[in-house]
Amino acid sequence: MKMVSHVSKIDLENFVANVFQAAGIEQKHSEIVAKHLVLANLRGVDSHGVTRVNNYIQRLESGVVNKNHEMTIIKETASSALIDGANELGIIVATEGIRIAVEKAKEVGISVVGIKNSNHCGMLADYTNFAVENDCIAFATTNAPSNMAPWGGKERYFGTNPISYGVPGGSAGNIIFDMATSVVARGKIKLAVKNNQDIPLGWALTKEGESTTDANAAMDGIVLPVGGPKGYGLAFFAEVLSGLFTGAGFAANLGRPEDLTTPQNVGQFFFVMRADLFEELDTFKQRMELMAEEIKQVPLAKGFEKIFLPGELEDIKARENEQNGIPLTSEVLMELRMVGERYGVSRL
Repeated sequence: MKMVSHVSKIDLENFVANVFQAAGIEQKHSEIVAKHLVLANLRGVDSHGVTRVNNYIQRLESGVVNKNHEMTIIKETASSALIDGANELGIIVATEGIRIAVEKAKEVGISVVGIKNSNHCGMLADYTNFAVENDCIAFATTNAPSNMAPWGGKERYFGTNPISYGVPGGSAGNIIFDMATSVVARGKIKLAVKNNQDIPLGWALTKEGESTTDANAAMDGIVLPVGGPKGYGLAFFAEVLSGLFTGAGFAANLGRPEDLTTPQNVGQFFFVMRADLFEELDTFKQRMELMAEEIKQVPLAKGFEKIFLPGELEDIKARENEQNGIPLTSEVLMELRMVGERYGVSRL
């Protein structure tokens, strides 16, 4: 049985923000990073949460990630923008990117924003949710270092290349969907290594191409695309939008987060449109409510107790963790405390 401690959202946010500020990131941006990472844990997406703090800090300490706020818009129209992230923390860059995308969509109806020279940007759901909170529909992608073979291959080429969408749902609640195009995000395997846990069969192969439950062997091997060739097709398109279209690095050309000598040059892509572009906003939301109600009324298949809407399970988990505290394993908590001690930040 793993030792787990429950930490309040506020305490965890304050701790993480103080660590990043002590590491040289200005207060406003430290708070953005902290809220984003803690939100991932709150929603149960622990692979993209505070377990990332140590690696982010190591990259800042090594100088391979820029601490200064130097991102710029290098190409722009009324409905588009290309951002040079200046090798800053990906969460900071992507947060600005989705803000610009929403602002432009509100003005002209539809917008696309691309980002290059970025880094790991955390959980895409945070960005699509921001658009939804502004009564927009959003689609987001980012590429990632090579960990997945193209369908039929046995060597790494694509990253886990997640995609996310968000739709205002009215009284049914906002619909926020976020998935890796691999069976699981590689961060879940990395977290299993940190917690000394096995992984389920079907997540990954060893470097010899054998199925494995050994998380360490999986880290040296390849993750598998979700749905076989279908996941490969989605990963391909995410790579096109995030990497090739934006001018960022792509596939095997991306730097790896554990390499403290090489910038990543990750790309992100946001497509945003006003939810009232075709129908009145209230009408659209009412139709969303109706569809959600109809989905919930579909007869259940054997073995199922409830039908969930996309993102609903994460919303339930977030409410539970808000009330009970965010569960952190002893391994993750110890790592956070060690980072905090280096910067004189009070223990959690």
